[in-house]
Amino acid sequence: QIRLGLDIFKYAVSVQAMKLSFVYLFILVSSQKSIVRAIVPDYTLDTVSRCGWSNDRSSTTVLHADANSDGDNVTDTVNYRKDNKAMAFLRRKGIVGQTKAQDFINAMGVDEGPVGKSFADNVSKEGMKVVRKARGAYVECTASGTVDDLSEPFPFTSSGTQWAGVTDRVMGGVSSGSLTRETVEGRLANVLRGKVSLDNAGGFVQMATDLALDPAVASVDASQYDGIEIELYYGGSEKKESFNVHLRNLACIRQFSSYRATVELESRRWTRVRLGWDSFRGYGPGAENIAIDPSTLRRLGVVAIGKKMIFSLALTTVHFFTET
Repeated sequence: QIRLGLDIFKYAVSVQAMKLSFVYLFILVSSQKSIVRAIVPDYTLDTVSRCGWSNDRSSTTVLHADANSDGDNVTDTVNYRKDNKAMAFLRRKGIVGQTKAQDFINAMGVDEGPVGKSFADNVSKEGMKVVRKARGAYVECTASGTVDDLSEPFPFTSSGTQWAGVTDRVMGGVSSGSLTRETVEGRLANVLRGKVSLDNAGGFVQMATDLALDPAVASVDASQYDGIEIELYYGGSEKKESFNVHLRNLACIRQFSSYRATVELESRRWTRVRLGWDSFRGYGPGAENIAIDPSTLRRLGVVAIGKKMIFSLALTTVHFFTET
């Protein structure tokens, strides 16, 4: 009788534990939904769609959200709300359904961001984790002359590094954005969408990548080249818009230090831009009033900065070039 009593007690405890587990899971899913509602960007699909992008998304689905959505693609909102809360949570996390964009509304970093920091989800359109190849399988950008030709799965570069998104939020700003891999005017591209706000002394959104394949080395020697060549596409409502290309090297001793060049892009056309080293001007401690040294480059970024705007910017290739 004592043994029977113990068995009944164990069974009752296990049933109670199972009930508590389900209650905890429900609370966890509900709280996750509330958190997502609190941090989603305040620009809507209609607002961003005016920037004129194609809907052909080859690898990811860009995050468009408003205060009433749960952070996934707004086109799925009606069906999304009919899903149970657990499925909604899994969909947001990219575990089921379409791959979500790399949303960096709360990304860390000031201006160029911390070197080596990544915010990507590394999820393919099939829902599987994208695995980086062994380091030895890549050719460093200064050896090949190519930083990225988009031949590797997003967010990796063809030279073995990784694209990441950075906003001004860590320094108190309120800008937001997303980074995706899409087809724009027939060309595969990284697409940066964002809303730049000057509130709270902020004002930038960018996509950036380290240049060194080996983190222990931290920099690359591009002194055999004459500059950077980059292909960009601006899809905004203005006829022309200006963006920055930022480079960081070992002279940039603060996170907001960089070498900057400004490019002006016409709307809805691909533009190939060549920027010689002398196009870059130093900004911030260590770089200001000092010519750029291309033998110690660490990081490259394409930045919407210093102006209130809702924008879309695509990048398809980044190379070093040599004048002939």
